[in-house]
Amino acid sequence: MKFQPTPLQGSYLIDVIKLEDSRGFFSRAFSVEDFEKKGLETHFVQFNNSLSHKKGTLRGMHYQLPPSSEVKLVRCIRGSLYDVILDLRENSPTFGKSFGAKLSADNRRMMYVPKGFAHGFLTLTDDAEVFYAVSNTYDNELERGIRWNDPTFQIEWPFEPVVLSDRDLQHPDYNPSYHLNQANS
Repeated sequence: MKFQPTPLQGSYLIDVIKLEDSRGFFSRAFSVEDFEKKGLETHFVQFNNSLSHKKGTLRGMHYQLPPSSEVKLVRCIRGSLYDVILDLRENSPTFGKSFGAKLSADNRRMMYVPKGFAHGFLTLTDDAEVFYAVSNTYDNELERGIRWNDPTFQIEWPFEPVVLSDRDLQHPDYNPSYHLNQANS
């Protein structure tokens, strides 16, 4: 695996190394040893799979507050998507900054999303399927969301989404007392 740091501290794009021959190829998608060498999370408690039927479907920007914060390891297994992360760690030098990259079944690239980041994606094809691992159990009380077009962060998307859930449309404007504080959960 090849780990490429993104401009956001602690996050990575991960490319698999394909060993090819006449049968096809083999690649390692995860290695505890490789992740430990980089100081990254190796304990994942849940694997999720989502399918979005229509190009232009946006899911996000989701995250969980401590103690349920989670690391995500995201990979597109069918079609393609534009994957976005947003640093919400108040003491981070990259707080409030976002980064996006194309993940596709063809490029087999993964996004490593650290704790304290919001995550979302916009599908670039019909029938885009995502498979991702998370390091913590889902907690409805500590889940939060940032609206995809919140003016506070000015996330750059490749185009405007055409499909969003009611929940994702109704995320409130960014407010630190709600978005970063457990007391309001």
